Amino acid sequence: HGGGKIITEWLTKQGISSRFVQGERVTDRATLEVAISVLAGLVNKEIVAAINSLGGQAVGISGVDGALIQSKVKDAELGYVGKVVKVNLSLLEALLQSGYIPAVAPLGLHSKDRPDLAPQILNINADVVAGEIAAAIGAERLIFLTDVVGICNQQDKLLPQLSPSEAEALMVSGVASGGMIPKIKACLRALSNTSTTCIIDGRQPHSLFRNIEEGSGGTTIKGG
Repeated sequence: HGGGKIITEWLTKQGISSRFVQGERVTDRATLEVAISVLAGLVNKEIVAAINSLGGQAVGISGVDGALIQSKVKDAELGYVGKVVKVNLSLLEALLQSGYIPAVAPLGLHSKDRPDLAPQILNINADVVAGEIAAAIGAERLIFLTDVVGICNQQDKLLPQLSPSEAEALMVSGVASGGMIPKIKACLRALSNTSTTCIIDGRQPHSLFRNIEEGSGGTTIKGG
């Protein structure tokens, strides 16, 4: 799960500005501390509480737990933002086999090429983490719930179906930009071991149910 807007709110409360590069938050030490607190704490537990209050059995974890997401610094320009180098599925599979719904906060264990004074935890874009987990576990479908209708063309018209090459072209042309870039990249990554990926409007009632049952809503990117 994500939590970017709430991270921004808490950073603003502390007088810390936010800066993004291609949809990813530039993360210094102060920003990292807020991101860890918000993602693994406030947001994660609110999601778990919401699922459990509806009768589900959710467990909140982060990518650090069980060394689920192992990472290294992605780009010096982004600061302490992680690039996933390995997904360790042991904890995730144990939870799923026991009937639990894992809610994963997108943090990574800084397990590779870590200088002595560097933090042990890295902030990772939630879309990236979702794509990597979907690919690693061989998910049947990857669905992103977001606050837009899906991927749109230059005329702001929804594109309900895209091939991987068409999705790539939208990024190259700049039609898809900002926070949509990591979502599309995550879909393309997941398609290495997942048949279908979708970006849907989570603001619409029952949008997830309709997508699962009917395959409708938002934009679907499928492999060849």
